[in-house]
Amino acid sequence: MSGMWKKAFSKAPDFEKYGKKNSPATNVSTIEKLKKFLDFCHIKYCLLKPYFEVDDYPLVEARELLPSFEVDLYEYKALPGMSLVVFERQLNSFQEVFQYDALHALSEWEDMHDKGSEACGVEENVIATNIRTFQSRLPKRHHTDFLKEFDSSDITTMDNYGEMLEFLLELERAHVLALDPNGKFTLQGMYASLPSNLDSELKQFGLRIGKFKPGNSLMYECNRLFVYQFMMELHGFPIVSERRTSSAMFAIRLLRSGERFIVRVLGQSDRTITTMMTPPPDTPKRIKKYPRIEKIALVQVNENQKDTITLLKERGFLVDPKKRVVILRVIYQQHEYSPKNVREDRALSVLRQEVIHPITGEVIDSLNIIQNIQNMILQLNDIVRGEYRMPINYKRNEIIRNTDTPENRLKVLYTWLSKHMHRIVDYTDEYYSQLVRVLDGYLLAPEHYNVFNEHYSLHQEVWSRYGHIQQARKVRILEDLRYRKYKGEPVTYEKMLELMTEIMNELKFEIVNYFDKLVVKVLIIGNDVISDPYLLRKYVNIDQKKLSPYGRRIRQRYSQLVTLLDEFRSIRKSRTSGTLEPGMF
Repeated sequence: MSGMWKKAFSKAPDFEKYGKKNSPATNVSTIEKLKKFLDFCHIKYCLLKPYFEVDDYPLVEARELLPSFEVDLYEYKALPGMSLVVFERQLNSFQEVFQYDALHALSEWEDMHDKGSEACGVEENVIATNIRTFQSRLPKRHHTDFLKEFDSSDITTMDNYGEMLEFLLELERAHVLALDPNGKFTLQGMYASLPSNLDSELKQFGLRIGKFKPGNSLMYECNRLFVYQFMMELHGFPIVSERRTSSAMFAIRLLRSGERFIVRVLGQSDRTITTMMTPPPDTPKRIKKYPRIEKIALVQVNENQKDTITLLKERGFLVDPKKRVVILRVIYQQHEYSPKNVREDRALSVLRQEVIHPITGEVIDSLNIIQNIQNMILQLNDIVRGEYRMPINYKRNEIIRNTDTPENRLKVLYTWLSKHMHRIVDYTDEYYSQLVRVLDGYLLAPEHYNVFNEHYSLHQEVWSRYGHIQQARKVRILEDLRYRKYKGEPVTYEKMLELMTEIMNELKFEIVNYFDKLVVKVLIIGNDVISDPYLLRKYVNIDQKKLSPYGRRIRQRYSQLVTLLDEFRSIRKSRTSGTLEPGMF
């Protein structure tokens, strides 16, 4: 079993002699085609090889691939890490915007020789020069093995890329692939330092979404963490280490300059291959400003997904049948920031999940490995029963390893609700009712009252998050009603106004637990509706005598909505000013 990784993708299509030399087909000249080769190579050498050779390999948990991403708890020194940049063009070392040690393909030397130009030593012995350059950056303990493997070999050709990965993974900085003069991808650079203009990118992004204002330091300090987190998540990361941060910033720069590129990172802490690349042509225009984000990791399928496990086992998709391990690729989609959206801090969501066959490279994209709702309900049950054993990071300053104590249980529950808040807001009523039964059964159980009194602040923290979710679900319905949609179906203006006034009446009394952002969303949505040109023209700015019975009912509902909005404004004014008028609730 331990040698299984050597056979990985040996039957993958479109690759010549893949099991022996890992060489791509000769027609690989676009980043999309090269990415397939890189996926296979990096999965084989960066994930599967360590999995079978490193004791107690830390599999990636499903929740780690779900936005919003969590800060990594550990760094696993025994695991590989790397950075990679791919350009779908030739490099020009003097004109590039980053520093790297150049490697030269043989085709470059031939081109220079044909033109009779001086090749500054490369012309004399390009292979030896490349080996010396690479060796100068390679830790000394690997020199003997490197020379034994590649002495007198062309290390730039993609035929040798699979074997070169063993040594590329030992470098602290990025390696670079680009097209040679013959239009083929080769290893063109190493030890690349990717520039990170984090400060300017952060401030520009904050200004663009309205969270910063020029010269307003207080506003900047209040919103900086939100902007930082949102911007990083748009590019597939939480607030993380320099390697991944600089890769994300470089991807922003390349996309803005119109490059065709791939930026890829493997962290020793996240054990995940993260890819940022030029978005495909069919990407909606509004999100073409962001790179396509993918993550690949070794994930354990939940034991409760018995049908899924049976299917994967029968078709040979399990890397390790005993541990139910699969190769999972997750493709994400970005979301524009909008202050009108109840999920305004949702930057990323899962677009598609693909389980990859370890031998043939075949893909199944119809399975739900990481977002299975029943798994999440079972996980919630484990938390409230004190049976949850996965380590979690509570507010970025404390690692909780179990739920044995009431204190830990409340901390893990708060973290779980915070992590999945956006998904819960979108749950169907059926699944949400299951979640409510579990939460109410725990938080309202009389036998827990004494314990909750001992941990009053934690208990209130959980209730606050739970209350926020309950109110956010109602605001989410209001968002749809603004466009005359209810549970996916179109509704009339009368029904829209009827449902909106009904929901806002309920919310008016629920906001005893006050969340200013949600109240602001209600006001924005309500103002959009009462400003609707059609409503104003047909039912409001018209003599009431000219209205039909249907029109009068709409006008009455409209007036009720205006009154409710006035009440919400009064509530917000009293809350934000620190005073509450008698009889407000």
